[in-house]
Amino acid sequence: MKINEVEALVGITKKNIRFYEEKGLLSPSRNSENGYRDYGEAEVAALRRIKLMRKLGVPIEEIRRMQEGTQTVGDGMRRHLVTLERERQNLEESVRLCELLRERTEPLGELDAGSVLAELEKLEQSGTTFPNKQKQDMRIRYVAPILAAAGLVVLMAATAGLMLWAFYVEPESSPPLVLAVIMVAMPLLVITGVLYALFQRIMEIGKGEIDDAKKY
Repeated sequence: MKINEVEALVGITKKNIRFYEEKGLLSPSRNSENGYRDYGEAEVAALRRIKLMRKLGVPIEEIRRMQEGTQTVGDGMRRHLVTLERERQNLEESVRLCELLRERTEPLGELDAGSVLAELEKLEQSGTTFPNKQKQDMRIRYVAPILAAAGLVVLMAATAGLMLWAFYVEPESSPPLVLAVIMVAMPLLVITGVLYALFQRIMEIGKGEIDDAKKY
């Protein structure tokens, strides 16, 4: 079978199938005639098992151990249940604190956050982990600058490409060489500046802002 057929049969995207192959969870044979991957019933069955485990939230390494036979399905589930139980306890603590705050009638500007944070810190010291929404918010901030930079880079690259094409097609009407070099170099310099600014912005988001968020 081809990967498109497996994708439709199992309900796993081609991207994920490739990912599982890279992680060593799947090893399809190669067609000797064209070198393409050739998926059979064994790979389909393996992907269904992987799909089940991933839907239950089992980590890749746990699946690998079960595949290799170093632990049984029961062993893997016992280990996974410990993680799920810990996550449930963390969620229950979050729910409990939210329910306590639900009874507060004062506006946020008058809330004594210090006492609540002190309780949070005690719980964290005892092993409780609270969702880091700030980190998730930081990821969203990457999208706008990357999209803006990509659009400008494409525009400038197209401009430089069009000028080079025009100079090539009609060399007799092209400006002097020095001027032509300057004209082509200008959008390339803009691209360099945009990429540098994007790098600086990503460093700002990925370093200072996230580090500050982790302290909340």
